[in-house]
Order: sequence, then C-alpha cells, then structure tokens
Amino acid sequence: MTLALAGAATATALTGSGHAEPRLTPAGARAEADRLYRAAEEAAERYNAVREKADGARKAVNALRDEVARRTASLSTARNAVGAMAAADYRSGTGGGLPPALRLALTADPDAYLDGAVLADRAADHRARTVGALRGELVELARLRSEAAGRLTELESLRAEAGRHKAVVHGKAAAARRLVDSLPQPQRAAYDGEVAASGPRPGPPPGDGSRAAAAIAFAYGALGKPYVWGATGPASFDCSGLTQAAWRSAGVALPRTTYTQIGAGRRVGRGELAPGDLVFFYSGISHVGLYIGGGRMIHAPRPGAPVRIAPIDEMPWAGATRVA
Repeated sequence: MTLALAGAATATALTGSGHAEPRLTPAGARAEADRLYRAAEEAAERYNAVREKADGARKAVNALRDEVARRTASLSTARNAVGAMAAADYRSGTGGGLPPALRLALTADPDAYLDGAVLADRAADHRARTVGALRGELVELARLRSEAAGRLTELESLRAEAGRHKAVVHGKAAAARRLVDSLPQPQRAAYDGEVAASGPRPGPPPGDGSRAAAAIAFAYGALGKPYVWGATGPASFDCSGLTQAAWRSAGVALPRTTYTQIGAGRRVGRGELAPGDLVFFYSGISHVGLYIGGGRMIHAPRPGAPVRIAPIDEMPWAGATRVA
C-alpha cells in the first residue's frame, strides 16, 4: 500500500512536477499499522461501552412495555367494574329519582329501607374507591408510556452512536490490514503472530486454588483463539472481553471496557505485580492483558493475532489493577 508523505502535495505544487507517492518501508508500515490498530481498539472500547448502555436501555424498554401491558389489563378490569356499578345503579334507581326522605315516608317497610340505605352508602364508598383507583391507573399508565417513549428514544440514539463507533473500528482495521498485507510474508507472519500461534500451546502452571489462579487457567485455555471486535468468548475475544471472561470464570464480575476495568480493583505499581493482575497500556487505557508472572501476560492483541503470551514491556505502560 502507498501513502503520501507529509508535504508531498506542497512539493508538487511548488515544483510543478508530479512524483510517484513513495512506499512506506516495512518498519514504517508496521508502525502505521500499529497506530491504526490502536485507534481501532480505542473505538472498539467506546463501542463496547455504548453497546452495554444500549443493552441496559433495551432491557428497561422491555420491562416498561411489560408493565404498560399489565397496567392496561388492570385498567380494563377497573373500567368494567365501574361500568357494571353504573348499570346496576341505573337498574335499581339509586342513581336518581325521589329524594331519600320522601322515599322513607312512602315506603311500607321503613326498617328494610334504612337497612338498604346503609348498604347503598357502603356501595357508594366502594364505587368512589374504585373510581379513584381507576383515575390513578390512568395517571400511572400515562407516566409509564411517557417513560417508555423516552427510553426508546435513548435506545435509538445509543444504537446510532454504536454504529458510528463500529464504522470507525472497521475503517481503521481495514486500513491497518492493508498495510500488514503489504509486508513481505515473513514479516507479515511475525507481525500477526502466526509463527508463535503454530507452536505448542503451554499449559497453565499449577494453581493454588485462588480466584487469580482460576482466571489465569481460563486465559491459558483461550490461547490461540482469534481476536474479534466486541467478543467475550468462548470462541473469540477482544482484549477486555478476554479479561472479563477470565475473571468471570473465577466468580468475579468485571465491567466491560478497559477504562472501567482499571477502576474495578486496587491499583498496584509495576513493581508490585502478582499473577492475575490486570495490566493496562497506552495513554487512553485502550488495551488490557492478564498478568501471569515473570514479566509476561496473556492478552488478545488485535485482529489476525490470536490470544497469546507476550511481555508486558512490548506496549506503553498505563497501570495495573488487582481484582482479588
């Protein structure tokens, strides 16, 4: 792949003559591919965060829809009850007609009338409570529908944002892939880690029964599995998806993204590292691995490079966190 050097267009304009765009050296292509993959990974972590928010919004919308359906059924029952009461009043004449004192004077059985009046008062109280409940259901149903509409708007906005981050990921990754593919085959294989991946897969060291040992054992079991943006296993992983899955296997719930995982435990210095610690890289906290001791980690590097063991000094250090 060819890239224009900075200033090439200016030079052409000044001299009036065109020049072929110079090719990047293999070292320059590797460096530019690294930069593009880092930018893609930063966008991928933002995508992961937005997708997590969208999942929460989707669950909230579904819960609100269920509640609206339940309230609507309850409202229908209350309306039917009020309608039945109104019809009964009409048939019995309690809804209108002679004043109560005149009815008492004209009735042949005053005691029965008075007993009926008490029952009628109680029925009226019941009707009032039923009507009040009906009004309350109407107000609550309107509130729930408004809240559901708001969460649905939020969900649509989050989905659009996730789509934008995903487009950046694919664009940067595709550009990086073209650069890597331009390398001579031995350098391309070394960059992708194909040589290391084709060798024997080491087993985890004996565990001590701790949660850190369980997380490390999981990471060893993931060696050689492919890197896929947004993946959390079991067949493929991205960097934070691997560390989240490893610690989940040990019974510890980690947040989804690199920049939230770094705050999920106690920060430790580079000289204090212990197996199981999360190690983070780059100024934007855009990459994470699982420390296994001896200055090494297991991590999911990038597309084309499967989960593997690597030294922690191969990337710019950003910090470490002890989860348990």
